[in-house]
Amino acid sequence: MEKKLQVRDLRISFRTTNGKVQAVRGIDFDLNKGETLAIVGESGSGKSVTSKAILGIQAGNSITESGEIIYDGKDLLKITEEDFHKIRGDKIAMIFQDPMSSLNPIVKIGKQLTEATILKGKIKQRESKKAFNSYLNKLNEIMIAAIAPSDKALADKLTKKCMDFDKFECLHIKLEAEYLKAFDAASEAYDMIDDLALELKKNVIKDALYRLGKLSLLCSDSCHEYVVDSDKDRLLSLASSLKPLFQEGRKSNSFSSVVAAMEEIKDILGKAIALEQPNFFRMGYYLQFSGKQLPDLDIKALNEYLLKYINDNFMLDFLADAQKALQFSAAKSYEAMAKALEHLKADVSAFKAESLDRSDCMAALSSLTALIKAAIDPLAIVKDSLSFTFYTSMKEEVDRYFAAIGKNARNQKRYDRQKARYDRLTAKGRQPDYTIAQPDIIDLELIKLNMAHMIDRLSEHYTSLLAHKNERDYRKETVAAIDYLMDNANGTVAKVTNSIARDKALKLMEEVGIDEPRKRFNQYPFEFS
Repeated sequence: MEKKLQVRDLRISFRTTNGKVQAVRGIDFDLNKGETLAIVGESGSGKSVTSKAILGIQAGNSITESGEIIYDGKDLLKITEEDFHKIRGDKIAMIFQDPMSSLNPIVKIGKQLTEATILKGKIKQRESKKAFNSYLNKLNEIMIAAIAPSDKALADKLTKKCMDFDKFECLHIKLEAEYLKAFDAASEAYDMIDDLALELKKNVIKDALYRLGKLSLLCSDSCHEYVVDSDKDRLLSLASSLKPLFQEGRKSNSFSSVVAAMEEIKDILGKAIALEQPNFFRMGYYLQFSGKQLPDLDIKALNEYLLKYINDNFMLDFLADAQKALQFSAAKSYEAMAKALEHLKADVSAFKAESLDRSDCMAALSSLTALIKAAIDPLAIVKDSLSFTFYTSMKEEVDRYFAAIGKNARNQKRYDRQKARYDRLTAKGRQPDYTIAQPDIIDLELIKLNMAHMIDRLSEHYTSLLAHKNERDYRKETVAAIDYLMDNANGTVAKVTNSIARDKALKLMEEVGIDEPRKRFNQYPFEFS
């Protein structure tokens, strides 16, 4: 099974006024995709501390003494806060037991729910744009280095291919965004109808005019060339009749005419959402560069026609060039990796001395880091977490080691002074009404072991990568690189508006069983039980 989360030898302590307190002692577990894992223990056993460490929200007085938290190939104990923004909330989240400790008591529920969605949407847009532009630029740069290092005319052609990709990709995401807006509206309207119809039949519907108005608006948004097209006029007519029919039904206390209209709407929408989706990526290229209108074909035939057109005129050639770039970049990476491995095995004596010297450690770390940075493949979609975090992880341990020497001496001196005073009092027959906390002494040998473990682990990692370097499927990786560019291009235009965020929040509140979500949306946390 695919491992989503791996926790290895996690040890976390806290600095307190009574010295260091161990909270988590060598915990290990794996969480596989599709599994549910329960961490059970009494109060104070480290459940929350472990969860907060996974989310990167530990308390300021916490000390992560050792361990790894691997999520999708990244060690969460080593990544930056900027990298955590891409994971926290989207990939990993925590639901706290007490809402009063998690929600601002003076801000309405709706505001708090939508604010997070909007902020994450803006961050994702910026990150997607940055990722798309930087990866495409790097791909272009390495294409030239691999194929045309000294041929200006050929280099210009390669650059034009990348610029053309950028150009038609912009059109692709615009076309797909318009389609998805209509398709999502049709799907949401389709899902609403059964509940509305049932409540109308039982005459127990809540917020009837609001919900029928929302259904009518969704029907209007469903009208699109590739969603609701031929039945558009009938759908709009039915949608506009819902509120008047409901008002008439109130008088006779029978809503059969509204239910019948909704059932016809559902039939239209059901056919629409079952239709095959056009390939807007291929369509974007055709419309951008062919100078012609789309041929009059059914969707399946159109997709096949567009595939042949983009392959013949652009994509097969572009993929071949991109694959050469990926192979060239990987070869450079492996070459640097082999050099780094030699130094990892040979030049680590500075970290194994009985008593470490700071200047020796930093010189060795600087030398190793330069080699390790060169071993990072800039075209790898999933970056090598061990290589990326090696310098910061080692530097943190080096700083901790030398800071601990002075801190240990001060803490021991303070303890000795307090103990001498305590002993003087007891020697005079006076029993003090306090106890002396043991000195907070940091284990220097454990820090050295942590550094040795990081070096050994990176050495083993490089050895494994080099041993399997000829087993890579570069064709498959090139297709994945294009998909990565497409995903980030989509993220660039995936704007989360106030209306979208509000609808998502209301839908979420309905899904978790909150009664009257539109009323609750405008309440404060203390108004909930």
